[in-house]
Amino acid sequence: IEMAIETLQKSDGLSTHRSSLLNSHLQWLLDNYETAEGVSLPRSTLYNHYLRHCQEHKLDPVNAASFGKLIRSIFMGLRTRRLGTRGNSKYHYYGIRVKPDSPLNRLQEDMQYMAMRQQPMQQKQRYKPMQKVDGVGDGFTGSGQQTGTSVEQTVIAQSQHHQQFLDASRVLPEFGEVEISSLPDGTTFEDIKSLQSLYREHCEAILDVVVNLQFSLIEKLWQTFWRYSPSAPPDGTTITEPSNLSEIESRLPKGKLITLCKNESILKWMGNCDHVMYQALVEILIPDVLRPIPSALTQAIRNFAKSLEGWLSNAMNNIPQRMIQTKVAAVSAFAQTLRRYTSLNHLAQAARAVLQNTSQINQMLNDLNRVDFANVQEQASWVCQCDDNMVQRLETDFKMTLQQQSTLEQWAAWLDNVM
Repeated sequence: IEMAIETLQKSDGLSTHRSSLLNSHLQWLLDNYETAEGVSLPRSTLYNHYLRHCQEHKLDPVNAASFGKLIRSIFMGLRTRRLGTRGNSKYHYYGIRVKPDSPLNRLQEDMQYMAMRQQPMQQKQRYKPMQKVDGVGDGFTGSGQQTGTSVEQTVIAQSQHHQQFLDASRVLPEFGEVEISSLPDGTTFEDIKSLQSLYREHCEAILDVVVNLQFSLIEKLWQTFWRYSPSAPPDGTTITEPSNLSEIESRLPKGKLITLCKNESILKWMGNCDHVMYQALVEILIPDVLRPIPSALTQAIRNFAKSLEGWLSNAMNNIPQRMIQTKVAAVSAFAQTLRRYTSLNHLAQAARAVLQNTSQINQMLNDLNRVDFANVQEQASWVCQCDDNMVQRLETDFKMTLQQQSTLEQWAAWLDNVM
């Protein structure tokens, strides 16, 4: 820090700042950020974090340009990249992230988080135009003016901060082919190919909005694919906005979609596709169940899981019941997995706090040493039938791992070896 301060005080714009003030700014950066390969943060996000810190501690902030010098003086070799679509790109610092245990992870409250999900994101959409939802990805209101209020900008920055906890690099695995022996009446092999192609695009669209944390748009995508209409008649005719569905309807009319949904081979194929997609989504949202996740992000994922079954059932209100059952079974399993993983993550962070507390570790060791494991094993041996030497070895290894004040990750590796 001393070398950085000396260099900074020779720089334009920072020469008049006291060394104690610069030291405070630099220490804050070191306490809350760390270098990491393959990740990036918008420059505006870091500066917003810094302004909040200065406001909370009644410090005079430096301007954005000088703040850039502060960062580069501490994190040597930091690169800058311009990311985003043309006209909406922003500068990012590449190779830096918020530390997992930083209080910055708890900046955003759930209400702000969910409010952000109603705002358009400016990231590139990877799916076909027919899958787009009005107002997604353009960053503008209906009048053509950008929604650039300071509150929205703050929420956007905080949402972008949460995206670093996802595995956005994951792609959707390939789906298998439909294995069908005889065609349903009134359909052709071209119709089946169209269904496969459309469903692939639909699933890629779902993956995109999840990567962008736009959970509420999942319902819109489902309604689009399944031609949802509150007053649609049961014969399969479509009463929807032609501008939204003209392409998908021309590629596979709803009447043929409903016919295919009654076929057992199609039901099996779509169920398999859903399991592949939902597994990919779990790995995107919670790539490492032991890694600390901001509480607002955890709560948003749990709220998302709670809504899934209702959204899907409503969107498929005119689809054959067997297909609804197949789809709902898969999405229910996905929702349950999200709930289980977020609960496990919460438990892992509670365990991490205990494992970092020396006095609690020592107390646990004292308590364990007072347990008569030989007596316990003697009473339980008729149930578990464990080898005496193995039980003795596990007891010794457990106490040694505890005594070494191992990290949560080291405990997980130990358990993995035991299992």
